[in-house]
Amino acid sequence: MNQKERMLAGLPYKAELDGLKEERVKNEIKIHEYNFSHPAEQDKRQELIRDILGKAGENLHINPPFYCDYGKNIEVGSNFFANYNCTILDVGKVVIGDDVMFAPNVSVYTAGHPIHPDSRNSGYEYGIGITLGNNVWIGGNVIINPGVVIGNSVVVGAGSVVTKNLPDNVIAAGNPCRVIREITENDRKYYFKDKEFDVQDYK
Repeated sequence: MNQKERMLAGLPYKAELDGLKEERVKNEIKIHEYNFSHPAEQDKRQELIRDILGKAGENLHINPPFYCDYGKNIEVGSNFFANYNCTILDVGKVVIGDDVMFAPNVSVYTAGHPIHPDSRNSGYEYGIGITLGNNVWIGGNVIINPGVVIGNSVVVGAGSVVTKNLPDNVIAAGNPCRVIREITENDRKYYFKDKEFDVQDYK
């Protein structure tokens, strides 16, 4: 296996070998063009971001600035929205479902390094994939660590550090992130805490 194959297989690999550095530089150029594109050039932005990502569904919107390592290891479903300053370190596969929203400053880290200093200084690192289900809302300044799987219809509170998998239909928050409670049918009528909708077309 070459170093790229090892990287994508979740094995220890060296990031400067077998063309990986060149791939990252090529993607950096695309990212630079996207991040400095004119706001009036929405069609151009769509072309650029779809060229960066490996796969994307309909209704894709990522507010610049956006950062990633390779881009092609990221798959997002339909109706994906990421607010400002999203960072996805995609040395491992990142798969995101439909109807997912990221608040500002969300960081998705598949990348990591060995704990022991001798192992770390050897130059080996790793990437372990991350998966997010459908209807997920990630709050501002959330960090998602390597290997995490987040279920469907999950809300992650702002400032959380997600180190373990989260099941479907829960609110989770904290550092480390933990389940606070389940999301129930009763939550439908509220738009913020105990504030109820004063319109009917939200259902």
